[in-house]
Amino acid sequence: MNRAFIRASLENGAPSGAALLFPSEDQAQFWSRVSTSADYEAMVAEIKSEGLRLLGEPIPELRYSLFTLFETTGSRLAYERVYFEKRRRLNAMAFLTQLEPNDERYRTALHDVIWSICNEYTWCLPAHLRDSAETDGGQAFAIDSPEWSRRERRTAIDLFSAETGFALCEIACLAGSELPPLLRSRIVEEVVQRLFKPYLLQGPYFWETVDNNWASVCAGSIASAALLLLDETERLAEIVEKALGTMNHYLSGLGDDGACLEGVGYWNYGFGYFVYFADLLERRTKGAIDLFENDKVRQIAQFQQKAYLDGDTTVNFSDAVQHANVQIGLSHYLAGRYPETAPPPNALRAPFTEDHCSRWAHAFRNLLWFDPQMKGESWASGDYYLPNAQWLVSRTAPGAGRFGFAAKGGHNEEPHNHNDIGQFILTGDGEVFVCDLGSGEYTADYFGAGRYGYDCNGSQGHSVPVVDGKHQIAGRANAARDVTVSIGEKQDELMFDMADAYGLPQLESLQRRFVWRKSELPSLTLEDVYRFSSVPGAIVERIVSRIKPDLTLAGIVTLQSEEGRRLAIRYDAEQLRPSAENHTLADHFGRETDWHAIDFQVLAPRLEQRVQLTFQFE
Repeated sequence: MNRAFIRASLENGAPSGAALLFPSEDQAQFWSRVSTSADYEAMVAEIKSEGLRLLGEPIPELRYSLFTLFETTGSRLAYERVYFEKRRRLNAMAFLTQLEPNDERYRTALHDVIWSICNEYTWCLPAHLRDSAETDGGQAFAIDSPEWSRRERRTAIDLFSAETGFALCEIACLAGSELPPLLRSRIVEEVVQRLFKPYLLQGPYFWETVDNNWASVCAGSIASAALLLLDETERLAEIVEKALGTMNHYLSGLGDDGACLEGVGYWNYGFGYFVYFADLLERRTKGAIDLFENDKVRQIAQFQQKAYLDGDTTVNFSDAVQHANVQIGLSHYLAGRYPETAPPPNALRAPFTEDHCSRWAHAFRNLLWFDPQMKGESWASGDYYLPNAQWLVSRTAPGAGRFGFAAKGGHNEEPHNHNDIGQFILTGDGEVFVCDLGSGEYTADYFGAGRYGYDCNGSQGHSVPVVDGKHQIAGRANAARDVTVSIGEKQDELMFDMADAYGLPQLESLQRRFVWRKSELPSLTLEDVYRFSSVPGAIVERIVSRIKPDLTLAGIVTLQSEEGRRLAIRYDAEQLRPSAENHTLADHFGRETDWHAIDFQVLAPRLEQRVQLTFQFE
């Protein structure tokens, strides 16, 4: 798709502005419907409650001491809490000026927070500014230097600076003539200087050719802002052309099975911004450029319905959270466009305050694209195998309860990688019995040399073997081999060799086999078959749970939920000796949480060793 075609499509398309967002009704009708219809009552109440709270708080300041905290301590949370609270204020006041147009308090608060954000030193997070012009205080600004500002040398663009520019442009479009001319010009000036000019003149940026969420969020946000703001088609076509190239890189990072290896949270994030850009581009070009007519995009749209085990419990491999609500606007938009995409249960709608990053694009489309006629009830039973990801996911509700199972092969250089080949999850009636610890607190070391010392990232915090005292190692070559899968009405199986993950010369093979039986009370058989060239010193089968285990019965380890559902882990007491150890972990939000390592030690390791555990729901 060359620039001439893109330019012609834009010239023959629709004008910029708010009309792109409201194709079926005018803006006033939309806001009137949202403010008066019972279908939106809960959403509006959440926004009003948060708006009133924020009116009583001063606009937070991103102080120098907060800005430098990451560089001095590696901690991100303190700065980011203030940064995202400010974005939440922007979102709430922008909505409330539309929902309560006669209340001057909200209009004044919106103007003040726009001004404050435009005055920020940078829209990037400090964690994304290492070795950037913004943090270079050396001799860069000598009087005789050819560049008189950091922006002349190089302006950093990260996820959140791009999102901020997109949000301000969209809010300016919604506000229209109600926004004072000075604020409008400030928004345009800052977006041009912080995003458009650097994107066109100072690139390429690293994220322009990566195959993860950075590509779609950064390029999608910048191009979406341009589609809303720019009328001059030559410059706009240049931005769109660059963004389309980056979107191809983003899509290349997802397999033909549509799986997002980073989990459903990053699917919402990365694919969400792809969709927001694709929708605006389709409308701006009057359908001449339609990114939705793509088989891979259609498959990616269906990932969400395959990434939940029960209710809000997700398949949270990699840096994903165990429980997540859905972005209802994005979900309804995709379900409306692709008939095979199932609308999620309505009860899983994410409330306005849930997104700790306060992303405007999600929040606005949760109103804009919400379809009251879509009545999602609960996730349907089903079995899915995602061959590129090597995930097997099963939901079953045989009458005795609701149960879920997920397992993965994969490799140890995935996006937001965990060393977790062979990891699995078991759920019953909403309780996670065998868990994935998901994402920990993001720090400098979390994405640095110490990454796999964090239990949630290293294999020591996963339900995988510890072989001769060794954990799995990172690297693309450390992958599951010889993967076979079968899905049946009563039973699913997944099998692969995972010996490469350990890098042990003496470990010739390690074949892991899962057999998931979908009976009235389902069971899982886990079988590991080891072959060594020399007798190992130790073999330990580790199982990870947030439920404290009961080891008092010989041959059975019991996990019991607070609601009374039990999972019995049966083992051969003549072959294995169980033990359990409690650990703590700082979760993604910095909260200390407990988890338990249940270890089954092989008593007499041999050259060829077969170990079997049976997990039976009761």
